[in-house]
Parts: sequence; structure tokens; C-alpha cells
Amino acid sequence: MSEEDIDIDIDDLERRMDGATAALRTEFASLRTGRASATMVEPIQIDAYGAMTPINQVGTVNVPEPRMLTINVWDKSLVGKVERAIRDSGLGINPVVDGTIIRLPIPELNEERRRELTKVAAQYAEHARVAIRNIRRDGMDRIKKAKAAGMSEDEQKLWSEEIQTLTDRKIAAIDKLLDSKQQEIMQV
Repeated sequence: MSEEDIDIDIDDLERRMDGATAALRTEFASLRTGRASATMVEPIQIDAYGAMTPINQVGTVNVPEPRMLTINVWDKSLVGKVERAIRDSGLGINPVVDGTIIRLPIPELNEERRRELTKVAAQYAEHARVAIRNIRRDGMDRIKKAKAAGMSEDEQKLWSEEIQTLTDRKIAAIDKLLDSKQQEIMQV
């Protein structure tokens, strides 16, 4: 069986695993750690002009102080919608409206809330691990199909080991991201 006949693309598997890791980083960025970050409001969508629009496309998000975010809404008619979306987002932030500027004071996190956030971070990490394992399973299924099509046992073993090594590396990276995020959350 020639190399071209094998439908196993390690680069594709790695790209998909990197996508799962990137999604985890985005989810981690939205977790509040007691410091203001423009990424906290990125997941929030506003019904603007008949379409759900990210907050950063209806105004400028700034971090003027370590515990303050400001959003300068470009269209005055959207200020109320932006404020409502922030209140309903579950971030636990109380927006203060001043004309077209919305101030978001970031409250200090208490110990209980920090522990909750570390559990949420662990859940996000587990979802990413599951996604990586699913990608691994796809690769292993392709190996089984290639074996049925005539792949030798040695080639099958080599591909399996390569996919497992890639999977182990990506899961270790997720564990490292989780550990660093949990330390960041628990830091007072």
C-alpha cells in the first residue's frame, strides 16, 4: 500500500486539536479573575440592527484602570441594549451608564467565588480534553479503515503511536493552561 493511499493526515488532526486548545484559551479569557480585561466582554452579543453583534463591534472597549472597563458605544440608541446584555451575561458586573460611555467596575472576588471559578475553569478544560480525545478517535478510526484497505500491522502501529503522542502532548498543554488559569484565579 502506498503512502498516498493512506487517509491519515496528522497535520489535520493537530490543527483540529489546536482549535480545541484555542477555544479553551478563549473560554479562559472570559473568566473573571478580579482584574479588568477587554476579553471579558468579548462573548457578549447585542441585538444591533437586526443581527446579533459582538460588543466590540458596537463600541470601543478600554481598560483605563486595573479594576475598570469602559465601553464607548458608537450609536446612542444601542446604549440600553449593551447595558442590558452586560447585566444578563452572568459576569456579575453592574454597568454604570454615563451618556454613550458604559463603565464596568470590576468587584473584588471573594474566596468562595474564586473556588467556583476554578471549578468552571476545570469544566472548560475537561470539555477541551474530550474534544481532543474525539479527534484522536477519528484518527484511530481512519487507521482501522486503512488497515482494512491493506495497511500493514507495522504501519498501523506507527500511526497509532504518532496519534497517541500528539494527543498526550495536547492534553498536557491543556493541563498546563488549566493549572496556570487556576493559579491566576486564586491569586489575591
